[in-house]
Amino acid sequence: MAEGIERAKFDSQQMAAVNQAVGVAEELVSNFYKFSNSQMRQLNYDVKTASQLAPHEIVEDHFAQIVRYHAQKRDSLLETDAADFYLICLQDHAILAAVERFSQLRLYPFMVYIVCHELIHVVRFRRFLQHFHVPADERQLEEIRVHHATREMLKKANIEAMEPVFTFYGKWQEAFEQMDEIMVNQDDAT
Repeated sequence: MAEGIERAKFDSQQMAAVNQAVGVAEELVSNFYKFSNSQMRQLNYDVKTASQLAPHEIVEDHFAQIVRYHAQKRDSLLETDAADFYLICLQDHAILAAVERFSQLRLYPFMVYIVCHELIHVVRFRRFLQHFHVPADERQLEEIRVHHATREMLKKANIEAMEPVFTFYGKWQEAFEQMDEIMVNQDDAT
């Protein structure tokens, strides 16, 4: 990515919607996984927007990315003292471009979906349900699973204007249904 390129960033009104969406997404994920407040804190993550990101945390082709950092106590030699920290890097420019391009998308429900999706990834990494570094084909399967879980979680929530977001991400639901059908057919064959 070329440095020095000026990219769209959330304005103050948009940031209010983003902050509200992050709070709602955290609550939805917490309720979905039945986490206490301390369990949510143990996920060891943060959410940042473009104005808070380092150049290497900005990408062109995603609405968000997760960057994993490895923190270790300064004077510790023990690897058990190390902890992973997950930074959810929201890509303002890509999100705003999608909202502008697809007239039915509204920023708030779109952000709730994006943040829920990324938090589900973090939960899956922290629970060792998915490795952080995987080959592209396995990453694609994980994306299908996480989009499905996000949709299932948000179908139960009463968030206005979420249906256009589901439509926007419809290809992932279709992929899940195809993957599920393949698994059923494999089970029937054995």
